[in-house]
Amino acid sequence: MPAPRQAYRQSVAPAARIKSIYPKKAWELLQAWPGALLIDVRSSAEFLFVGHPVGAVHIPWMDEPDWTVNPDFARQVGASIASTGPGIQPDTAVVLLICRSGKRSLEAERMLVDAGFEDIYNVSTGFEGDLDHKHQRGTVNGWRFDGLPWEQC
Repeated sequence: MPAPRQAYRQSVAPAARIKSIYPKKAWELLQAWPGALLIDVRSSAEFLFVGHPVGAVHIPWMDEPDWTVNPDFARQVGASIASTGPGIQPDTAVVLLICRSGKRSLEAERMLVDAGFEDIYNVSTGFEGDLDHKHQRGTVNGWRFDGLPWEQC
């Protein structure tokens, strides 16, 4: 295993099936490990109109109009992994999942782990972060709060 990947495996989370990572560490991992894949699991509307991390692949965990779990999610993630380069497989790829606040991406991570994916990380505070005392997002933590690269439509 290349040194950057091993170092991040050791520094990001203990050896556990479910792993979380904060946005800044996620960005560092993406920079250090070019084969890593960031998947935004939010709805199409959120991805387009709220914005998303630069370079994120969009695969909705749930989407409008029905808001049911995407039955093809694992297959779509596997296809995205395969498109990153030759020899990359679901059991060897580093995949980071992000949603608004880290809740949906955690559900998606659990499903992928159960499906046999191994190096899956949940970006714990998500793109917009936790609610503040006024019930607003983006003021406490999250990808945008941390000043990480993002884009919109």
